[in-house]
Amino acid sequence: LGQTSVRWPGQALPDDCSGLVLGVYSSVGVPLTGSARPGDNGVTAVWRWTSSRGRLFRTGRPDPGDLVFFHDTYDRDHDGKLDDGLTHIALVESVDSDGTVSIIHRVSRGVMRYRMNVDRPTLRSEPGTGRVLNDWLRGSSGTGKSVLTGQLFAVYGAVLPPAPDGVRSPLP
Repeated sequence: LGQTSVRWPGQALPDDCSGLVLGVYSSVGVPLTGSARPGDNGVTAVWRWTSSRGRLFRTGRPDPGDLVFFHDTYDRDHDGKLDDGLTHIALVESVDSDGTVSIIHRVSRGVMRYRMNVDRPTLRSEPGTGRVLNDWLRGSSGTGKSVLTGQLFAVYGAVLPPAPDGVRSPLP
């Protein structure tokens, strides 16, 4: 957290959100590569790997270490339309009792912790307490209004299957 760039010793990974996720999983022996197709961005390549070897899910509670995929966080092809599919990825750090997910990801300012609540995607903060439920993920510049993490959520990805004791372990 707080690093302004992503670097992994001995590895040539992109200095972006996908590089952070690829580096973390590579460091524990789980390379999330090998399923990419020509034209895929790093996020879509990891989604393909997770789709073929892990588990994608939209409902239910994610576990720490699960992936979070987001759509249309920016205009990837610069055509003025938000129609670019999967454009961002993060790691689940923890989940609060109310379902607010703490995520770690690489954004333009560096590696940051954000919050996301997919049960209340349009609420920035909880009425009455002011506790943040969703952080701003897409800014307003060039794409219309700012948008919250919960609104841009696409799908979770489980890469580490549950072991018999309930603890997740790397895939073979």
